[in-house]
Amino acid sequence: MRLVLTFLIGIHGIIHLFGFLKAFGITEFNAISQPISKTNGILWLLTFILFIVTTVMLIIQSNYWWTVGLIGVIISQFLIINYWSETKFGTILNLIILVSIIVAYSTFNFGKIVNAETSRLIKNSDNSTSTVVVDSMIIELPNVVRKWLLNSGIMGKDQINSVYLEQDLQMLMKPNQKEWNKANAQQYFTTDPPAFNWSVNLKMNSFLEVVGRDKFEDGKGEMIIKLLSLIPVANSKQNEKINQATLQRYLAEIVWFPSAALSPYITWKSIDEFSAKATMEYNGTKGSGTFYFDKDGNFEKFKAMRYQDSNAIDPIEWTVIATKIEERNGINIPVACEASWKLESGNWTWLKLKINHITYNAKPLL
Repeated sequence: MRLVLTFLIGIHGIIHLFGFLKAFGITEFNAISQPISKTNGILWLLTFILFIVTTVMLIIQSNYWWTVGLIGVIISQFLIINYWSETKFGTILNLIILVSIIVAYSTFNFGKIVNAETSRLIKNSDNSTSTVVVDSMIIELPNVVRKWLLNSGIMGKDQINSVYLEQDLQMLMKPNQKEWNKANAQQYFTTDPPAFNWSVNLKMNSFLEVVGRDKFEDGKGEMIIKLLSLIPVANSKQNEKINQATLQRYLAEIVWFPSAALSPYITWKSIDEFSAKATMEYNGTKGSGTFYFDKDGNFEKFKAMRYQDSNAIDPIEWTVIATKIEERNGINIPVACEASWKLESGNWTWLKLKINHITYNAKPLL
């Protein structure tokens, strides 16, 4: 889609160059039989330059190409109106470019909002002190949780206050969908206070993209999905079900920063030799889930009764399974996972993710 748009803008720009050449008598431009004044000829040249600059910015993947392109469209349409009888079909190209500019601006603005939210999240985090994880801090935890933390590699290291990670995703948007959609995501976590901000860009096909943002902050959750960064598909907030669902997501994802298991807002209860129930309560929102581990203390899966969305009547079983464990930054974490909902028709595995980058206690990469 980007290549097609780049080609169209480049051709559209070149056509405008002929208006300049005709105005100054350099060459004939039979598409316009009317005389073109030199003043308008300068405008035709300026539009050519603006569209060529826009084309170059698209080629180098500049996020600001739409600013130059918009000026070009405005001047181009002014010229088309002045020579309407012979140039009116250029309006179609301008409309295509204008719609692309609106989508590009919406994507830019969406990213700007997410960046501002993330900056605030990191700013509100307490990173002033570093506490080393020692044996006395895990002594009262269930045996299986202690084994997990000992195996994870966090002992003797500073507690993790903030996390930045990047994910490659495969997603099925509906239970009966056959082909996986590819996506990439960025996520930031803080542990004091507990919060996360997750943004995703999902390609539905060659023409349609969906952006989304999930957030948990101050004990409240938000979920936003937009088609082409512009058309709202879902916007859930100020809802107790979403608050609990996002809290449970945070709870499940502490396996990427295990020292968060020591947080005062999380309590643990032993179930058996290989599992323990965690309950998290923060700022009026409460949720729980069960962590399962193997004989060596590696995380295997997390299960919780969770609301699928704000319209769900009852929570249903939600499972996150680790499919690969690796050491990152000296800590053993699941770097590949699958998430499923247990529907009446059977299990719906809707998400497969791989972590390709993770950083602890670092400033956000904005």
